[in-house]
Formats: sequence, structure tokens, C-alpha cells
Amino acid sequence: MSEHTILEIDHLKKTFGTNEVLRDIHLKINQGEVISIIGSSGSGKSTLLRSINLLEIPTSGEIIYRGENVLTKGYNLAKYRTHLGMVFQSFNLFNNLNVLDNVTTGQITVLKRDKAEAEKIAIKNLEKVGMAEFIKAKPNQLSGGQKQRVAIARALSMNPDVLLFDEPTSALDPEMVGEVLKTINDLAKSGLTMVIVTHEMAFARDVSDRVIFMNDGVIAEEGTPEQLFLNPQEERTRAFLQRFIK
Repeated sequence: MSEHTILEIDHLKKTFGTNEVLRDIHLKINQGEVISIIGSSGSGKSTLLRSINLLEIPTSGEIIYRGENVLTKGYNLAKYRTHLGMVFQSFNLFNNLNVLDNVTTGQITVLKRDKAEAEKIAIKNLEKVGMAEFIKAKPNQLSGGQKQRVAIARALSMNPDVLLFDEPTSALDPEMVGEVLKTINDLAKSGLTMVIVTHEMAFARDVSDRVIFMNDGVIAEEGTPEQLFLNPQEERTRAFLQRFIK
């Protein structure tokens, strides 16, 4: 594993009953890299993301984090999870807490930061995503795009090694998609390591260092945006992209 590789996934499989959702996945995630994962519904994209951060426990295989297999018996999974930020399609904010408390709670309970430090970090990240003026607002007072930007600030405030996005715009009204994609694009330029499951093809093409096309539980093809979008090698990649690339 190179010194710049944060995560290396090897022979990863995930089955639900008799349904094999992930089949022999190999993937390296390098520091500072932005990876987009595309593919049809049911291709395994979200399951792969949820397996990386162990919301789903893989059936077999290895996840090597900084040289250690986190699936080894006795490994501190809770500590591993603190190194991965997750942004969900449905925001997952606490409706009874205001914006500031939503962004500080994880820092205080998981990272054991004191309240003053947590609030300072929260405000810095809320400023980064354009939400600092809403610190006293409750989630039900915000638009979907605003909620997602708060969720991104919350994930950033945990200082993750890798930020995972699971279809971050799929629950948004079309007019709010742009503001969230711009936020993610700005973060990509700042050197953060990100893995983004998305159905926004133009965004994946423009923001990514590497694009992965998943089909039927496997990585069918991967490459730079230029390679994948302009010269796909696999017939199934071409068939999928035909719907988006005119």
C-alpha cells in the first residue's frame, strides 16, 4: 500500500441472504483524491459506500485503513468510523436541535471536544458551506439544500480522512441541487479526499479525479473522467452513459 493510500478494499463481498450485492470489489482511495461512483439503481453503489464505513458489515474481504485490516477481529470499529465522514441523501439531522447543536453534538460526544472548541470548529465549517447565518435555526426552518449543507458542515467538523457522499442531491428539489453541488465542488478543490455516489453525470465528469462505473455488483470500469465519458471500453458502460451523454 502506497504511503498516499488511505483505504484499500480487497476482495470485498456483501450478500443479503442469497442476493450477492457486491462481488469481489477492489478499490484504492488515495489522499486528496475525488472519486465518483456511477451506475444504475441496484448496481451496488450505495452498498459499497455503506460497507466502506461499516454501516453494512461486509460478508468477506478486507478493508485496509492505514495498513491495518479493520475487519480483523478485535479491531476498534468505533474509532475507525470516526475517520470517515458520511453525508446521507436524507440529511439525518436532529430535528429538535438547532443548526449549531447539530454540528457540535458529534464532536462533543464522539471526539470529546469541549463545547467552546466544538462551536468554533462548527462555525468555521458552517461559514465554509454558506450556512453560518442560520446557526440558531431548526432543520424544519431550512430548505432541503440548506439542510444538506448543514450535514456537510457536520461531517467536515469531525475532521475525517475521507468524506463519503451517498447520492447527496437525490432527495432535493431540482432548484436546490446546484447549491449543494457547488459546495461539494468547492470542497473538492480544497484537497479533501472524497468518494461520491452520484447520478449527476456532468458533476461527476467535472469534479472527479477518477470515475468508477458499477454494474451488477462489480466495478465494471474505472478511469479518469476523460477516459470514462469520452472513450468507455465496456459495452455496458457505453449503454449506461448513452442516456446522459448526447
